[in-house]
Amino acid sequence: MDHQGRQARLRNELGRSRLDGLLVTHLPNIRYLCGFSGSSGALLISEGKSVFFTDGRYTTQAKAEVQGARVVIRRKAAALAAAEWMKANRTSLGGKRPGRLGIEAQHLTVAACNQLAQALASNFRLREAPPLVESARMVKDAEEIERVRAAVLLGAGLFDCALKAIRPGAKEVEVAAEMEYQARRAGADQMSFETIIASGERSALPHGRASDAPIPATGFVVCDFGVILAGYCSDMTRTVHVGRPPNEARRIYEAVREAQQAAVAAVRPGVSVGEVDGVARKLFQYNKLGRYFTHSTGHGVGLEIHEAPRVAAGQTETLCPGMVITIEPGVYIPGKWGVRIEDMVVVTEQGCEALTPTSKELIAIA
Repeated sequence: MDHQGRQARLRNELGRSRLDGLLVTHLPNIRYLCGFSGSSGALLISEGKSVFFTDGRYTTQAKAEVQGARVVIRRKAAALAAAEWMKANRTSLGGKRPGRLGIEAQHLTVAACNQLAQALASNFRLREAPPLVESARMVKDAEEIERVRAAVLLGAGLFDCALKAIRPGAKEVEVAAEMEYQARRAGADQMSFETIIASGERSALPHGRASDAPIPATGFVVCDFGVILAGYCSDMTRTVHVGRPPNEARRIYEAVREAQQAAVAAVRPGVSVGEVDGVARKLFQYNKLGRYFTHSTGHGVGLEIHEAPRVAAGQTETLCPGMVITIEPGVYIPGKWGVRIEDMVVVTEQGCEALTPTSKELIAIA
């Protein structure tokens, strides 16, 4: 990973944002910028320096992982250690005048911001920074795309586990447990999120995490799952039917599949994420199912399971090559059933490449 290049590009953005430095405390952003994968740290990026702060638990790990930044070990919270260092090295941030320090306010509590301001006293002025790192992370480089691709392929293999485990009377959590066990055996770091296995009437819950409920003798089962591999996430959804699906169930499923495939086909450079969402939404309206589509069409995926851009109505972000997003429209009829189909795609120069290899034909489990 080109960590030094990422830090250099971020420095250029600091000047445009009228900041003397940025204190990065959101762990996925820290990993993106310097490679550290631990659970406690802060990274200071200024015009001429990159300094990473953590505690003694991570001495060895930080020295092995951190790229392009000096490592400082302290016996206190990383952000406060950074504040002490900045006070002692004030000339590196703003010179004689109070330095303008950007913070990731959306990732800090009010208490943490107050502690940081108090520790810095009058030497610095805290400024809420724009999402500079998140904006950079939207476009993946070639190495990131390969890591995402590997995570998607590992995750997709778990669908076969689900098909073997889904049967009438089996508990949803049993299906999820088997998938998660096989994921770890295959080398996954962990699951991207709590596995969703939602059957029968529970399939109408968009986030129906696996429960103790037994899978009914007939009805849809929504399977939404993903893994983290080498730090990068995957996300996919397939919906199957236990028993022979009635005509109405087939009609709903085909409407979702049509909307999902049309939205995938709309993904290309220069198109806004709102337009992609609109393609799926328009087809649902045509099929008189619009009011049952209750969430956005997709989201970015990378070091986090939910990243920018958000593929939703009213969003204006323009797609460009290297963005990795999900396309996951769904229909949820309360008290009856739900269907969702989700693929991950990467935007290319000509259009997009669907990364998820699994068939979207309706599968009926006897």
